[in-house]
Amino acid sequence: MKPKKIIIAGGTGFLGKVLENYFANKGFETLILTRQPTKSNHTYWNAKDLGQWVNHLEGADVLINLTGKSVDCRYTVKNKRLIHDSRINSTHILGKAILQNINPPKMWLNMSTSTIYKDSYIKQMTEANGDIGNDFSMNIAKSWEAVFNKFEPPNTKKVILRTSIVLGKNGGALLPLKSLSKLGLGGKQWHGKQKVSWIHETDFARAINFIIENELSGTFNIVSPQPTTNAYLMKSLRHVLKVSIGLPQPKWLIKLGAKLIRTEPELVLKSRNVIPENLINNGFKFKHHKIEKALSTLINS
Repeated sequence: MKPKKIIIAGGTGFLGKVLENYFANKGFETLILTRQPTKSNHTYWNAKDLGQWVNHLEGADVLINLTGKSVDCRYTVKNKRLIHDSRINSTHILGKAILQNINPPKMWLNMSTSTIYKDSYIKQMTEANGDIGNDFSMNIAKSWEAVFNKFEPPNTKKVILRTSIVLGKNGGALLPLKSLSKLGLGGKQWHGKQKVSWIHETDFARAINFIIENELSGTFNIVSPQPTTNAYLMKSLRHVLKVSIGLPQPKWLIKLGAKLIRTEPELVLKSRNVIPENLINNGFKFKHHKIEKALSTLINS
């Protein structure tokens, strides 16, 4: 049987490598669309114009779009434009390419973010009943999904991936949190009550594979079913790292520190309380439910 062909746009970052390794280990053929090709399975694209890369979509089983400038930066006018344009332009051009294909990909999965939901401490945000708000981050997510939704290719199933913080060995949020903890600065951030929606990198890849294997469509929250709190996250991390001291970080210090390292305090101050209702209702089984055990597998294995 011919292996499935999966194309990952913007696939050279942390999450792209997680997916590439996962699908390669399952025997799938993977092709990466990137601005800087360095490997035999890389093809150049600039994420905004049609080109030779469009031909690779012909007959593909799955197209996954991860393209977008990292939000781990200061929200300057320039960065806000780059965050917006990198997501909108790439999604728009992929939609145009699919409509141009004679034999388009059977599925198109497009990244979004669980930050689309309002700050919440009590209400659990599901795909059906989540509250979507109005600020820069939420409006980016809404625009991202709107451009995706305007394309209706007749022979391609479409999926929106509202992804939370992905915890992994080689990238993402875990690395800076580990560094803080080892320096004795891994205490609760602000009051520590803010909810943290997260997912282990293995479950991130497994969830996407589950959606593909079951040929699902629609919107999916790609998060663990058990959000934690900031205080418990940091306590669990200190325990796994065997660090006894964790100085708390008040709000003013978080804002100052964010400015110094050129990021935004929202990344740790917002309460993200998101539940993967659609994955659960479709029968997906998570391997990693509890934050401390998930951290242990990433740090100690």
